Amino acid sequence: MAYGREKGTRRRDRECPGRRRAVVALAGTAEAASSLGAAASAKGRYFGTAVANNHLGETDYAATLNAEFNSVTPENEMKWDAVEPNRGSFSYTNADKIVTHAKSHNMQVRGHTLVWHSQLPGWVGSLGADELRTAMNNHITSVMTHYKGQIAAWDVVNEAFQDGSSGARRSSPFQDKLGNGFIEEAFRTARAADPAAKLCYNDYNTDGVNAKSTAVYNMVKDFKTRGVPIDCVGFQGHFNPNSPVPSDFQANLQRFADLGVDVQLTELDIEGSGTAQANNYATVVRGCLAVTRCTGITVWGVTDKYSWRSSGTPLLFDGSYQKKPAYTSVLDVLNGGTTPPTTPPTTPPTTPPTTPPTTPPGGTKSCTATYTTAQSWNGGYNGTVTITAGGAAISGWKVPLTFTSGQTVSTVWNGTGSTSGNVVTVTNAAHNGSVGAGASTSFGFTVTSTDATPPAVGACTAS
Repeated sequence: MAYGREKGTRRRDRECPGRRRAVVALAGTAEAASSLGAAASAKGRYFGTAVANNHLGETDYAATLNAEFNSVTPENEMKWDAVEPNRGSFSYTNADKIVTHAKSHNMQVRGHTLVWHSQLPGWVGSLGADELRTAMNNHITSVMTHYKGQIAAWDVVNEAFQDGSSGARRSSPFQDKLGNGFIEEAFRTARAADPAAKLCYNDYNTDGVNAKSTAVYNMVKDFKTRGVPIDCVGFQGHFNPNSPVPSDFQANLQRFADLGVDVQLTELDIEGSGTAQANNYATVVRGCLAVTRCTGITVWGVTDKYSWRSSGTPLLFDGSYQKKPAYTSVLDVLNGGTTPPTTPPTTPPTTPPTTPPTTPPGGTKSCTATYTTAQSWNGGYNGTVTITAGGAAISGWKVPLTFTSGQTVSTVWNGTGSTSGNVVTVTNAAHNGSVGAGASTSFGFTVTSTDATPPAVGACTAS
């Protein structure tokens, strides 16, 4: 895949009259690139970021974006509820602004996303099978035609497989009413709409070899065998101490590449700080560079303060746009540095300890819950709730959230939600119930509604 021109600082060579200009390099040396995009471009890859239109007017945000990245992915502006809130009525204003900005700075654009179970306007789910098929194909065709020739790659279908060991497809209006064939149909429709754009399947928790990634692998293998148009597979790469970079990360990328598709890191963010975070980022970037068909990396945001996981400080620039150690390690790897990798645990922890931590004498298990809005758009928002243990370690937690009438929680991550009326009670997932004294974890959710009123957060209950 061909990507945008380098955006690093360019060296102006002196010219002597009557002589051709030449770039001279000392034998055995190479000039290191000074930006992520330029360093990746030198390796035949892109280094991009997710972009929110409402932050482009912030000077530091735009300056960091323009200086460091050569690819952008709209965070929410191309999702179904943003571009087609009412059937047949399309609105591209905010997405167009991102595309225009990218083009003016020689950046490529990844389109995200055409068919996804989340951030759907209510009218989509109310359609019968025949009408839903028509609406899906019309949505793909209309959006891709609007951006024809401007988008390098599209996430055609996003997150269609369940978590866990079943390898099954996720329940959604498309899966439930159209069956397994909706993914193939979406890709064939997308190819007809813009034959030049790369067509990708994108998902999370598929970064290592597991039941979910194997189910995706088998689908891609079947598609390639039967000539279904698919060009790339996106691996989101949302990591934290409880879900670290898997030891077979590179091998997993390679097995997909061996099917004849490109692989891309599409939403990379790694919670943590300091050396540990820097080493984890280096491991991921090094793994991509080792796979010839790993064509690029996108981090999911420019700065920690606007990240959907802001409490975990998962990005390369802090809230003041200062470069973090993770930035330095990524640039070093891209430039061919020799920072030694940190080997992640062979088996990520999947269950809390069987024996709850002992409560210190006189200690009482308790927790607090605090809410922040991570992202918002016309038609919904993402919220994050941070759970902090009190003076004693806890082995589980539960938090009730009360939403205003008309708001619908479409997705919960890093927790399990149960709904009763306007109240959604979220309990810990298997991997984040155990929290040390004074330590924190978090969960997130997506709300579908034009009402952006945040929920009332009830008392956190610890166990």
